Amino acid sequence: MFFNSLSFALFLPIVFVLYWFVFNKTKSTQNALLIVASYYFYSCWDWRFLFLLVFSTFLDYYTGIRIEKAKTETARKFWFWLSISVNLGFLGIFKYYNFFAASFSELLNGFGLQTSPLLLNVVLPVGISFYTFHGLSYVIDIYLKRIKAEYNFVDYSLFVSYFPLLVAGPIERATHLLPQVKVKRTFDFEKAKEGVYQIIWGLFKKVVIADTCATYANAIFDHYQSMNSLSLILGAFYFAFQIYGDFSGYSDMALGMSKLFGLDLLRNFNYPYFSRDIAEFWRRWHISLSSWFRDYVYIPLGGSRGSKLKQVRNVFVIFLLSGFWHGANWTFIAWGFINALYFLPLLLRDTNRSNIETVALGWDFSSLKVFFSILSTFVLTCLAWVFFRAKSIGDAFDYISRIFTDQNFKIQYLENERYSYEILLLIFIFILVEWNARTKIEPISGSYSWLKVTLCIAAIVALGTYSDYKEFIYFQF
Repeated sequence: MFFNSLSFALFLPIVFVLYWFVFNKTKSTQNALLIVASYYFYSCWDWRFLFLLVFSTFLDYYTGIRIEKAKTETARKFWFWLSISVNLGFLGIFKYYNFFAASFSELLNGFGLQTSPLLLNVVLPVGISFYTFHGLSYVIDIYLKRIKAEYNFVDYSLFVSYFPLLVAGPIERATHLLPQVKVKRTFDFEKAKEGVYQIIWGLFKKVVIADTCATYANAIFDHYQSMNSLSLILGAFYFAFQIYGDFSGYSDMALGMSKLFGLDLLRNFNYPYFSRDIAEFWRRWHISLSSWFRDYVYIPLGGSRGSKLKQVRNVFVIFLLSGFWHGANWTFIAWGFINALYFLPLLLRDTNRSNIETVALGWDFSSLKVFFSILSTFVLTCLAWVFFRAKSIGDAFDYISRIFTDQNFKIQYLENERYSYEILLLIFIFILVEWNARTKIEPISGSYSWLKVTLCIAAIVALGTYSDYKEFIYFQF
């Protein structure tokens, strides 16, 4: 059941009505309803993996309490490492086992030892990377005595399984979401209206921007050997907006839905393509994951303290882990490595925190410099996205080399469709709208909101009817 499906368009209003008009007496009844709705939502993907979700929830709930009640440091460490190892063990088996088995077999074959790896015929449980990281952060925070353990199993279960964030984030923290689910919510019309606006804008980004770009990006990447330089450049450009519209669109819808239920989720995107350097990009892209690795990996490793060599090591560790988190493929690791290389000059010059404030442009020379900083950062990001999208590292290098060696910039026609000026105009308008609203959560509230909403819905209906790309990219992670 996708956020952009008709079944979800029926599911959400039903849950909303029950939540505010039937189960609104206490926070316990509100939470119980949301848990039932969340489990039903998850079971629509594959009911067999409900056991895994429930087991992971109970494991972290129980070990969190045991860590807090432990009388000795040895006992605290035992329950802590039990939770960490079991969580990462499940994640490793379902997501990474086949990758490691196949890679090890290829390594042995390279030395002349012919082996046939034993692979598991298992389906990756949707959302496992996200709800595993929810539980890990909770247990780590208890172990480090940042928070107290949660003794109400219903409240904790909702924190882990809340359906708007269950399958593709944002990756929530117990310090942020648990206090909200522990109190009764009252209906706030203005907050609900903000939520509706954010849902519509997120759906627009998914259906109108991402799915339209996907048509062209997929056609180009799937047949890149026959494409000229212009086509390959456009392919990387289209994929950049496909993945941004797809993932940030999902996040906007998740945040908007939560506002309908009186809950606030962590913001996951903050107009990342207006970043002036890679460090700023990663403060604006997939914020919940970037901050998770910062707080639970980068800072414990030493962060920006110590020698430059250690700082460089820490940067490469978190970027490689970030790439590996996205999937069991060398292309994702290469993508993380490339972003670490991008980050390195900023770190060595101590300029990785130089662009904190919201970007602004005027009619002066400094603004021209800012514009080219944004443009160059976007180009570097697009080149890295080629590795993210390609089927193999070899394909990625071949794709990029063809951009520079083909040197043919004529318009090419696809088998069923052609590149059209309309899609480029659509993206250009989208960029202008986001630029104008870069200090807001979403662009369609405020003045003439009714007109903006009408135009968005019209575009969603017009283009969504013919869209073949219902699934969200990050569901596979």
